[in-house]
This record gives sequence, C-alpha cells and structure tokens, in this order.
Amino acid sequence: MVTTISPSLSWQPAATLETLKARAGIIALIREFFQDRGVLEVTTPVLVSAVAPERHQNPQICRDGFLHSSPETAMKRLVAAGFGSIFQICPVFRADEAGRLHNPEFTMLEWYRPGFEMEELMVEVGELVQSLLNCPLPVKLTFREAFQKYVGIDPLTSPLGEMAKKIVGQPPEGLDRIGLTDLLLVDQLEPALKKQGGSFFLTDYPAWDPAMAEVDIGPPALARRFELYIDGVELANGYQELTDSQEQEQRLKSVNQQRLEDGRQLLPIDNNFLEALKSGLPRCAGVALGVDRLIMLALLKDSIADVMAFPVDRA
Repeated sequence: MVTTISPSLSWQPAATLETLKARAGIIALIREFFQDRGVLEVTTPVLVSAVAPERHQNPQICRDGFLHSSPETAMKRLVAAGFGSIFQICPVFRADEAGRLHNPEFTMLEWYRPGFEMEELMVEVGELVQSLLNCPLPVKLTFREAFQKYVGIDPLTSPLGEMAKKIVGQPPEGLDRIGLTDLLLVDQLEPALKKQGGSFFLTDYPAWDPAMAEVDIGPPALARRFELYIDGVELANGYQELTDSQEQEQRLKSVNQQRLEDGRQLLPIDNNFLEALKSGLPRCAGVALGVDRLIMLALLKDSIADVMAFPVDRA
C-alpha cells in the first residue's frame, strides 16, 4: 500500500540526512569489498528492448522498451565475453510493487563469479553481510528442512489438505502444491524466521521454478539455488547458473506461456542473452541482493522507504 502524504510535505525526502550519509557509507563499503577481491564493477543498460520473462513479475514499460528488473542477462553477456568476475550496483524496476519491503524502483547489487560453485558464493555472500551487519555467518537449511522445522509440513510430500490447514484463514480454492507452498512461505515460514531471528541460507529449492538455476535431477529434482534471510527478510537470491542455452530458452518460453494462462502480457525474450549462452557461458555462480533492504537492516529501520530519499509516494 502506498501511504498518502500531505502535498505540502511530499517534496521533502523520506530519509534523514544522517540516514543518507550512512547509506552512502554502506555502498562505499560494498564497493571496497569487491575491489579488494579483484571483482570488476560494470554498468549495463537500464533501458532494454527485451527481458527474461518471470511469471509473477511485471516489468516497467516505457515508450522505448522496458526498464530492467535485473541486470542479469546483460551481465551474463559480459561473463560470456570473457570479462571474468563482475559486480554492479544499479536501480531496477518492477511494476505494481510497493510496501514495507517493496518499491517500484529500488537498488540492487548483483555479482557473478566464473569458476565458483554455489557453495563458494554463499561463503562470499555471508562474509559481505557479516562485514556490513556485524552478524554471525548465516546458518544453512534446505528449503525442505526449513518447512519441516518451522511450518510442520514437507513441501514435497505432505498431503495438500494437511498443507492447507496450516494457512491462517481460508486459503483460495484450487491451489496446487506450488501455490500452497508459496502461500505458506509468506504466511508461515517468513514470520517464523523473523521470530527466530538471525540469518539463514535456504538451499535446495524445489525444481518446479528453477528460473536460471541448474537443476539436480534427483530424485527429488532440486534447483541449485539459495536465498538469504535475515530476521525474516529475504535479502539475496543466488544460483549455480544454468549454462545450457536450449534449456534456458525453453524455460523462458514456458514462463511466457504461463503468463498468458495467468492473463498477463507476453514479453519479448532477450535473444542477445540466448546467443551469449550459445557462445559459451563459463560455469559460474551469481547472486542478486537488495541494497535497500540491506541498509534498512543495518540501520535498524522498519521500512525500505526510511532509507530512500524519495520512495514511490514522494517520487
């Protein structure tokens, strides 16, 4: 929900001068972290002509194309071209997202490590967050273990009726296992992680939504993906990156088909990205981290709007 503020005050920044100075300091420390490790900072276009479609996210459309929701495909083109380890701090855009942890425009840190396995990247993510938040290194739990421990169900095998009973209130009718799991993640697991406190890596996600991650065929089939939660806030999402161009193209087309079935717009696929994969993306791991959420946690604020100069209701 977007908060309505008085027009006489809407010109003023949401964050204080002290907060914006602290924000600048944290971003400077992020750059120093990567510079010390020989990771190259890059800049890729914000305005793009094609995207990597996602089922539940709508890109911001403008007259000349789209405002990117992530620099992922452009950065992988750089990795495929031999640029090595790279990082980027940039604005990204997602339509219809506003709330305590969401804004239609926000700042993302994204980096890619050729030659890294996902587990090595998780170590680096943990070291970055520890250096900025002065917190212990994250505890590792599989997606399945987290649900079993904090929700009391197995997302892969529990009967659907048993899963539905865990939802507070009446769940929407007709939800399948994927829908129930997604709802329980928000309704039960994230609040439980917030109550528990501390930092967690969730790994080994079900393969029903692999996005751009490698999949271990199992059984059970699992995506080589991790997410970092701190005090119940989803902070980062990382993959062992899929390098198979044919598999990636098929996944993007499948997502577009799902979007059509959901009544959403068909999106143009980034063919330059697919051509880069065909040329040979080296084995690598990559991760995206929400900078505004990170700063919110570091400064003990309640909302990302508190660490932005002009969130959506003041833009």
